[in-house]
Amino acid sequence: MKKRGKVFKYGNNVDTDVIIPARYLNTSEPSELAKYCMEDIDASFAQKVKKDDIIVANKNFGCGSSREHAPIAIKASGISCVIASTFARIFYRNAFNIGLPILECEEAVKGIDAQDEVEIDFETGKIVNITKNESYQAEPFPPFIQEIIVNDGLVNYVRGKLK
Repeated sequence: MKKRGKVFKYGNNVDTDVIIPARYLNTSEPSELAKYCMEDIDASFAQKVKKDDIIVANKNFGCGSSREHAPIAIKASGISCVIASTFARIFYRNAFNIGLPILECEEAVKGIDAQDEVEIDFETGKIVNITKNESYQAEPFPPFIQEIIVNDGLVNYVRGKLK
């Protein structure tokens, strides 16, 4: 599976309260959460993001609370993948639980800039910066993680296995 999109780039320690501010947590409806995604760090994000776009960030992306609202808001906004140097562990787990692909790749984070066009091959872990004609190698997803992503999250994956 491959995804291609434009990059939104952020720095270190992008926490869950920035990804989806607490004042909007009166709903768990993905489309409503998407309207306010990244609002406190990038006020125009929700208006600019398009299907299959990509977030690139530095260290400790998704730190803060353990709420699943943050990866849900990102996924519902149209983001196809988040690439970061490192992720907060609970965000890492929540992202896969809801089927949001995330990749750790320091080299890609250093080489990719905002608005670059990037293509990601989830089967191989290859990240191609089309804008700069560069490629980077992330650890590919194991087959069962690829299945979780394709099934739109862990719950659907398990339901499929139980049938």
